[in-house]
Amino acid sequence: MSEIKYITAPFDDALARSLRAGDSVRISGVILAARDAAHKRLCECLDRGESLPLDLTGHVVYYVGPSPAKPGQAIGSAGPTTSGRMDAYTPRLLACGLKGMIGKGYRKPEVVEAMKTYGVPYMAAVGGAGALISRCIKKYSVLAWPELGPEALALMEVEQFPAIVVIDCLGNNQYEAGQAPYKKI
Repeated sequence: MSEIKYITAPFDDALARSLRAGDSVRISGVILAARDAAHKRLCECLDRGESLPLDLTGHVVYYVGPSPAKPGQAIGSAGPTTSGRMDAYTPRLLACGLKGMIGKGYRKPEVVEAMKTYGVPYMAAVGGAGALISRCIKKYSVLAWPELGPEALALMEVEQFPAIVVIDCLGNNQYEAGQAPYKKI
């Protein structure tokens, strides 16, 4: 097992490019929360030539649709959603400066190619552990489209948010590497 890397978000280019598939990370700082509907709205803004609600440069996005917070909590359960649902929008948002993604599951080849072009890692959070992950989220603030409810674009302050780099900016892929020994030749 590799040593845990304690890192801060937003990411600069050097940090994003230094992360390798298999690295265990603990992220502190500020990350975005966004799912399908927010990604669609971001791309619609770009289509219309409008400014985005924030500059994406350096930001890390967590594909999450949190449940409502209980009293005294910043957020409810906050497990990852399937990343492939964002694949249609991802290359365009990486071109706008997004520097990291957190979710679960595979990514399409065109997304991996865009990650290689822009130097962006994809990290996985453990599915089914949303209640535990929510303990790492200290503040949740909606930035845009509150009418989308849990799919709104939001900022989250996080402390030691756990993730594993599953695809790095070189295209190394833990999903493929982990399955390789079990595939029949």
